[in-house]
Amino acid sequence: MTTLALGPSWLDPDYLLNQFGLWGLLLIVFAESGLLIGFFLPGDSLLFTTGLLITTNKLDTPLWLACLLICLAAILGDQAGYLFGKKVGPSLFNRPDSKLFKQENVVKAHDFFEKYGPKSLVLARFVPIVRTFTPIIAGVSGMRYRSFITFNIIGGVMWGAGVTLLGAWLGNIEFVHKNIEAILILIVLVSVVPIAIEFLRARSKSKKAAATAEGGPQTTPPTQRGRHAKR
Repeated sequence: MTTLALGPSWLDPDYLLNQFGLWGLLLIVFAESGLLIGFFLPGDSLLFTTGLLITTNKLDTPLWLACLLICLAAILGDQAGYLFGKKVGPSLFNRPDSKLFKQENVVKAHDFFEKYGPKSLVLARFVPIVRTFTPIIAGVSGMRYRSFITFNIIGGVMWGAGVTLLGAWLGNIEFVHKNIEAILILIVLVSVVPIAIEFLRARSKSKKAAATAEGGPQTTPPTQRGRHAKR
């Protein structure tokens, strides 16, 4: 099966799995879940392709074992990101840009975390780039560890097992084989739907609040009141 990467050939999920196998997959999941250098890795498409290859017997790993190890790698990756953020703290926001680090990604993840709170750890799993930086921001913000580990596990299982099982479920459908690139793009688009809905709701609330503030009681300037009195 040839999937043609949505980017450089060395980021193609099929190529990565053929070259590095299950252990390479787990390392990529770990890195993308909480290491600064992992934001560009193809997490969603890689998990989906893993499930698809297992179902079609092109990857010799039991599906249950793959799901278990992927979830564990995702949870440990977020854990590493949280500890890194807690140690680095505010200095992360003063770090200069480089080829592998962009300040705008940190700001984006920070705004995302502030907007959605603890549940951002679950939602961010399904948003490329944001999922890498969100656990780091949780550490920077001093999020309670008990809350962090709870939402970390929930998000890790939903993303790691969910996307992999989706690929396995669709793996025997001929249409998927013939349109794999379109399917991978669709997965990315569907993954951001919950975030888009939350964003539109928040935007609608802010507009209503602004309209209410502008529509408050207006007072007539003293000079105008004097002119009306003379008339």
